[in-house]
Amino acid sequence: QVQLVESGGGLVQAGGSLRLSCAASGIIFSINTVNWYRQAPGKQRELVASIFVGRSTDYADSVKGRFTISRDNAKNTVYLQMNSLKPEDTAIYYCNTRSRGSGQDYWGQGTQVTVSS
Repeated sequence: QVQLVESGGGLVQAGGSLRLSCAASGIIFSINTVNWYRQAPGKQRELVASIFVGRSTDYADSVKGRFTISRDNAKNTVYLQMNSLKPEDTAIYYCNTRSRGSGQDYWGQGTQVTVSS
């Protein structure tokens, strides 16, 4: 059974930082692409950052230079370091991966990030 568990969200003032974690069981992150998505109230879910098998990364333009995605293979955990946070970063952040074997998508339960101005 695959489980993705996010943590690290919270309330922070604009300009502050948070680090989100996504711990996996039942699937190996190092052989699958892992993504962070976010969904703000009344908006569609958007892709924020991705880390690929070879550790290359990609970011949405809105977070480039502020967010960093990384992976700890030993802990089977992916992180999202968020710096210089803005009120428009307020959203529920979700961890996602797709199994290379089955093609099935897996999602975490989400963690709330709220940035006050």
